[in-house]
Amino acid sequence: MKHQDATPSRGPGQDRTGHERSGPPRPPDAERTERELADALHALAGGVLPDPDAYRTARGEWLRRERRRRLVLAVLVAVVFALATLIGLWVLNQAPAEPGVIFSGDGAAAADGPSLPRPPG
Repeated sequence: MKHQDATPSRGPGQDRTGHERSGPPRPPDAERTERELADALHALAGGVLPDPDAYRTARGEWLRRERRRRLVLAVLVAVVFALATLIGLWVLNQAPAEPGVIFSGDGAAAADGPSLPRPPG
């Protein structure tokens, strides 16, 4: 089954009433002006020559940016690593100096106390 629009299709040159649409009037010498402009632009583009070492210059700038990016990344990684190490050492240094309950050594060892009876056998 095919869907069709209820409004009839108008051509690109018709307005809502179905009459031909006319654009703004063109000056009488528009074609000559366009041709002269195209010729002038073509001559201008033909006169542009690339710098002989433009590729070498662009490649050098790219390599310089790449080295700088890697250096900045290495410095950033070193700073983050140093900060993490310093923070870890500081946190470990903040532990209480007196021994905790687990490491006090005041109680008897667990193996010295009463054990479960052995099964017969």
